Amino acid sequence: MTIEKRRPQRATDLGGVDWIKSSYSGGSESQCVETADLTGTPFNAVAIRDSKMRNGSVLLVTPKAFAAFTAFVSEANHRRFNR
Repeated sequence: MTIEKRRPQRATDLGGVDWIKSSYSGGSESQCVETADLTGTPFNAVAIRDSKMRNGSVLLVTPKAFAAFTAFVSEANHRRFNR
């Protein structure tokens, strides 16, 4: 994996990163999000991209922010389906 220290603008700036499709994407190819764990890199972040635009823009968030976001989504889904 080759990652420069500057902030990436596009997914192609993160060459060699392993992207993982979100389990919340629901199997629909039109609504998919992928993430990449960059915590062992100089970015110390989680990268997020639209799987339909693999060479498009990347959002970087701190691991703490990503954990809070996924916990919120999980709780919201739990409340939604367990009324």
